[in-house]
Amino acid sequence: MNKKDKLLKKIKNEVINCKKCSLSKTRTLPVIGQGDHNAKIMFIGEAPGLNEDKTGVPFCGQSGNILTELLNSIGLQRENVYICNILKCRPPGNRNPQADEIKACVSYLESQIETIKPKIIGALGNYAVSHILKQYNLDDQIQGISKIRGKIFEARASFGKIRIIPLYHPAVVVYNANMKDILKEDFKILKKYNEK
Repeated sequence: MNKKDKLLKKIKNEVINCKKCSLSKTRTLPVIGQGDHNAKIMFIGEAPGLNEDKTGVPFCGQSGNILTELLNSIGLQRENVYICNILKCRPPGNRNPQADEIKACVSYLESQIETIKPKIIGALGNYAVSHILKQYNLDDQIQGISKIRGKIFEARASFGKIRIIPLYHPAVVVYNANMKDILKEDFKILKKYNEK
Protein backbone atom coordinates (compact mmCIF):
# COMPACT_ATOMS: atom_id res chain seq x y z
CA MET A 1 0.00 0.00 0.00
CA ASN A 2 1.48 3.33 -1.06
CA LYS A 3 1.46 6.56 0.94
CA LYS A 4 -1.70 7.96 -0.69
CA ASP A 5 -3.61 4.73 -0.12
CA LYS A 6 -2.55 4.73 3.54
CA LEU A 7 -3.62 8.35 4.03
CA LEU A 8 -7.00 7.77 2.38
CA LYS A 9 -7.52 4.63 4.45
CA LYS A 10 -6.81 6.70 7.57
CA ILE A 11 -9.41 9.28 6.48
CA LYS A 12 -11.89 6.46 5.81
CA ASN A 13 -11.38 5.03 9.30
CA GLU A 14 -11.79 8.47 10.86
CA VAL A 15 -15.07 9.04 8.99
CA ILE A 16 -16.40 5.59 9.93
CA ASN A 17 -15.76 6.37 13.60
CA CYS A 18 -16.82 10.03 13.41
CA LYS A 19 -19.35 11.33 15.94
CA LYS A 20 -18.68 15.05 15.46
CA CYS A 21 -22.28 15.88 14.53
CA SER A 22 -25.77 14.43 14.85
CA LEU A 23 -25.71 12.98 11.31
CA SER A 24 -23.64 10.08 12.65
CA LYS A 25 -26.76 8.97 14.56
CA THR A 26 -29.12 9.00 11.56
CA ARG A 27 -26.87 7.64 8.79
CA THR A 28 -26.89 4.05 7.57
CA LEU A 29 -23.40 4.20 6.03
CA PRO A 30 -20.95 7.06 5.68
CA VAL A 31 -20.12 7.91 2.06
CA ILE A 32 -16.43 8.64 2.02
CA GLY A 33 -15.42 8.79 -1.64
CA GLN A 34 -14.57 6.57 -4.57
CA GLY A 35 -12.22 6.50 -7.52
CA ASP A 36 -8.62 6.88 -8.60
CA HIS A 37 -6.34 8.00 -5.77
CA ASN A 38 -4.14 9.70 -8.39
CA ALA A 39 -7.02 11.34 -10.27
CA LYS A 40 -6.42 14.60 -12.09
CA ILE A 41 -10.14 15.42 -11.72
CA MET A 42 -12.03 15.36 -8.44
CA PHE A 43 -15.80 15.84 -8.31
CA ILE A 44 -17.31 17.22 -5.14
CA GLY A 45 -21.03 17.23 -4.38
CA GLU A 46 -22.80 18.51 -1.29
CA ALA A 47 -23.98 15.42 0.60
CA PRO A 48 -25.03 11.80 0.14
CA GLY A 49 -28.64 11.00 -0.77
CA LEU A 50 -30.80 8.01 0.08
CA ASN A 51 -29.13 5.52 -2.30
CA GLU A 52 -25.67 6.64 -1.23
CA ASP A 53 -26.59 6.25 2.44
CA LYS A 54 -27.69 2.65 1.79
CA THR A 55 -24.61 1.65 -0.22
CA GLY A 56 -21.78 3.92 0.98
CA VAL A 57 -21.08 4.72 -2.71
CA PRO A 58 -21.12 8.37 -3.86
CA PHE A 59 -23.40 9.29 -6.76
CA CYS A 60 -24.89 5.81 -7.20
CA GLY A 61 -28.57 6.62 -7.90
CA GLN A 62 -30.12 8.48 -10.84
CA SER A 63 -27.70 11.40 -10.42
CA GLY A 64 -24.83 8.92 -10.46
CA ASN A 65 -26.02 7.36 -13.71
CA ILE A 66 -26.15 10.82 -15.26
CA LEU A 67 -22.66 11.64 -13.92
CA THR A 68 -21.33 8.37 -15.42
CA GLU A 69 -22.94 9.23 -18.76
CA LEU A 70 -21.42 12.73 -18.68
CA LEU A 71 -17.99 11.30 -17.93
CA ASN A 72 -18.35 8.79 -20.77
CA SER A 73 -19.31 11.64 -23.12
CA ILE A 74 -15.78 13.07 -22.67
CA GLY A 75 -14.02 9.71 -22.78
CA LEU A 76 -13.63 9.18 -19.03
CA GLN A 77 -14.74 6.33 -16.80
CA ARG A 78 -15.73 6.74 -13.16
CA GLU A 79 -12.57 4.83 -12.22
CA ASN A 80 -10.48 7.62 -13.80
CA VAL A 81 -11.75 10.34 -11.43
CA TYR A 82 -12.36 10.72 -7.70
CA ILE A 83 -15.90 11.43 -6.49
CA CYS A 84 -16.90 12.60 -3.03
CA ASN A 85 -19.06 15.07 -1.11
CA ILE A 86 -18.57 17.85 1.41
CA LEU A 87 -20.65 15.92 3.96
CA LYS A 88 -19.91 12.24 4.41
CA CYS A 89 -23.30 11.44 5.99
CA ARG A 90 -26.79 11.95 4.59
CA PRO A 91 -28.83 14.79 6.06
CA PRO A 92 -32.29 13.38 6.99
CA GLY A 93 -34.83 13.79 4.20
CA ASN A 94 -32.05 15.04 1.91
CA ARG A 95 -32.35 18.49 3.47
CA ASN A 96 -29.60 21.03 2.82
CA PRO A 97 -26.40 20.69 4.84
CA GLN A 98 -26.28 22.91 7.92
CA ALA A 99 -23.33 25.16 8.72
CA ASP A 100 -22.37 23.23 11.88
CA GLU A 101 -22.42 19.92 9.94
CA ILE A 102 -20.16 21.33 7.23
CA LYS A 103 -17.82 22.75 9.87
CA ALA A 104 -17.65 19.37 11.64
CA CYS A 105 -17.06 17.39 8.44
CA VAL A 106 -15.02 19.56 6.12
CA SER A 107 -11.60 18.55 7.44
CA TYR A 108 -12.12 15.12 5.83
CA LEU A 109 -12.70 16.69 2.42
CA GLU A 110 -9.70 18.97 2.86
CA SER A 111 -7.55 15.94 3.69
CA GLN A 112 -8.88 14.10 0.63
CA ILE A 113 -7.97 17.04 -1.63
CA GLU A 114 -4.51 17.36 -0.05
CA THR A 115 -3.88 13.63 -0.48
CA ILE A 116 -5.21 13.16 -4.03
CA LYS A 117 -3.79 16.48 -5.28
CA PRO A 118 -6.18 16.92 -8.21
CA LYS A 119 -5.46 19.41 -10.99
CA ILE A 120 -9.18 20.10 -11.44
CA ILE A 121 -12.11 20.20 -9.01
CA GLY A 122 -15.53 19.86 -10.60
CA ALA A 123 -17.83 21.39 -7.97
CA LEU A 124 -21.33 19.96 -8.44
CA GLY A 125 -24.16 22.31 -7.48
CA ASN A 126 -24.48 25.57 -5.56
CA TYR A 127 -23.45 24.25 -2.14
CA ALA A 128 -20.29 22.61 -3.39
CA VAL A 129 -19.40 25.59 -5.59
CA SER A 130 -19.83 28.10 -2.75
CA HIS A 131 -17.86 25.97 -0.33
CA ILE A 132 -14.94 25.27 -2.66
CA LEU A 133 -14.66 28.88 -3.83
CA LYS A 134 -14.62 30.01 -0.17
CA GLN A 135 -12.05 27.36 0.70
CA TYR A 136 -9.69 28.79 -1.93
CA ASN A 137 -10.34 32.45 -0.99
CA LEU A 138 -12.51 33.15 -4.03
CA ASP A 139 -15.50 34.36 -2.00
CA ASP A 140 -15.89 37.39 -4.25
CA GLN A 141 -16.57 35.07 -7.22
CA ILE A 142 -19.56 33.29 -5.67
CA GLN A 143 -22.76 33.65 -7.69
CA GLY A 144 -25.65 31.37 -8.59
CA ILE A 145 -24.60 28.28 -10.51
CA SER A 146 -26.40 29.42 -13.69
CA LYS A 147 -24.10 32.48 -13.83
CA ILE A 148 -20.75 30.78 -13.23
CA ARG A 149 -21.23 27.22 -14.51
CA GLY A 150 -18.44 26.11 -16.81
CA LYS A 151 -16.15 29.00 -15.86
CA ILE A 152 -12.62 28.25 -14.75
CA PHE A 153 -11.29 29.65 -11.50
CA GLU A 154 -7.61 29.27 -10.78
CA ALA A 155 -6.42 28.91 -7.22
CA ARG A 156 -3.38 27.78 -5.26
CA ALA A 157 -3.42 24.71 -3.10
CA SER A 158 -0.52 23.61 -0.88
CA PHE A 159 0.52 21.21 -3.66
CA GLY A 160 0.33 23.71 -6.55
CA LYS A 161 -2.11 25.28 -9.00
CA ILE A 162 -5.67 23.98 -9.07
CA ARG A 163 -8.58 24.77 -11.38
CA ILE A 164 -12.11 24.91 -10.00
CA ILE A 165 -14.96 24.44 -12.47
CA PRO A 166 -18.51 25.05 -11.17
CA LEU A 167 -20.99 22.59 -12.69
CA TYR A 168 -24.68 21.97 -12.36
CA HIS A 169 -25.43 19.03 -10.09
CA PRO A 170 -26.36 16.02 -12.26
CA ALA A 171 -29.70 15.85 -10.41
CA VAL A 172 -30.92 18.82 -12.50
CA VAL A 173 -31.26 16.40 -15.42
CA VAL A 174 -33.58 14.19 -13.35
CA TYR A 175 -35.98 17.14 -13.07
CA ASN A 176 -35.33 18.70 -16.49
CA ALA A 177 -34.01 16.42 -19.26
CA ASN A 178 -33.21 19.47 -21.41
CA MET A 179 -30.35 20.30 -19.02
CA LYS A 180 -28.32 17.29 -20.16
CA ASP A 181 -27.02 19.08 -23.26
CA ILE A 182 -25.89 22.04 -21.14
CA LEU A 183 -24.06 19.71 -18.76
CA LYS A 184 -22.43 17.89 -21.68
CA GLU A 185 -21.13 21.23 -22.99
CA ASP A 186 -19.72 22.11 -19.56
CA PHE A 187 -18.05 18.70 -19.26
CA LYS A 188 -16.18 19.38 -22.51
CA ILE A 189 -14.29 22.05 -20.57
CA LEU A 190 -13.14 19.37 -18.13
CA LYS A 191 -11.93 17.26 -21.05
CA LYS A 192 -9.92 20.16 -22.43
CA TYR A 193 -8.11 20.74 -19.14
CA ASN A 194 -7.73 17.05 -18.36
CA GLU A 195 -5.74 16.63 -21.57
CA LYS A 196 -3.25 19.38 -20.69
